[in-house]
Amino acid sequence: MIHLFKHETKEETPKGGMLLRVEHVSVAFDHPVLRDVSIHVAHGETLAILGKSGTGKSVLLKLIVGLLDPDKGKIFYKDKDVTNLKEEALMELRTQIGFLFQGSALFDSMTVGQNLDFFLSKHTELEPDAREKKIVEALDMVQLGRAIDKLPSELSGGMRKRAGLARSIVLEPELILYDEPTTGLDPLTASSIAELILEMQSRLGIASIVVTHDLPTAFTVADRAVVLNEGYAVFEGRLEDLHDSSDEFLREYVGASHLDRARREKLLATKQWAQGLQHKTVAPPI
Repeated sequence: MIHLFKHETKEETPKGGMLLRVEHVSVAFDHPVLRDVSIHVAHGETLAILGKSGTGKSVLLKLIVGLLDPDKGKIFYKDKDVTNLKEEALMELRTQIGFLFQGSALFDSMTVGQNLDFFLSKHTELEPDAREKKIVEALDMVQLGRAIDKLPSELSGGMRKRAGLARSIVLEPELILYDEPTTGLDPLTASSIAELILEMQSRLGIASIVVTHDLPTAFTVADRAVVLNEGYAVFEGRLEDLHDSSDEFLREYVGASHLDRARREKLLATKQWAQGLQHKTVAPPI
């Protein structure tokens, strides 16, 4: 039995302060993929979308940027109805939303710098010198400055993720969508990518939606989480509440991740330390 919850817009994130609203969205292909799903994301907030493979997590991201159309429901970005935008308006919308694809989606025949420059030259009217400055800044931010002249084939998996993230932030979006950002990476590299996502939020104030099945990543980066099961949103709330849930599916899902309580507490301490760096108010975790 699927135990549903009623999505409510919280008082601390009123509609005027929200960046994204997904309202009662349903979509089906040869079978239902999403069923009456609602989420919201405030400015500067990070939301994790969790669930088993094939539950519609990546489909939800494609709906948000208009790559797919919902069968039912509405999607609003800055109060613009994404579901009714024409192609030209959708292209403009996509310049405001960064998208880190699972495979990073870099052009193999271009260097890292050229990949970013292609994106800038297509979507801005900046002169070459101004574009180069933004490219260098973006690559330095993801600790990839020395790789500007390297081809994607010369990069490790973690470096390709960083290059993809640099391309996502080079247009200074207010929202970044991460599609399985740590898939295929070893635990240490996955942890470094999670910390980088958290740094983007802290330094740039960027809102994020992180689709992942990796609970350690979710605990590191997210303020809230939504869990999908069989197309339904069966949980929305704090990660701490997810871990302590009495719901049978959620307990099995969390248990299968091998995320024990000690690991959870360490991850939460790391997140609090990273978020306190700007104000120098939080001691580093031991």
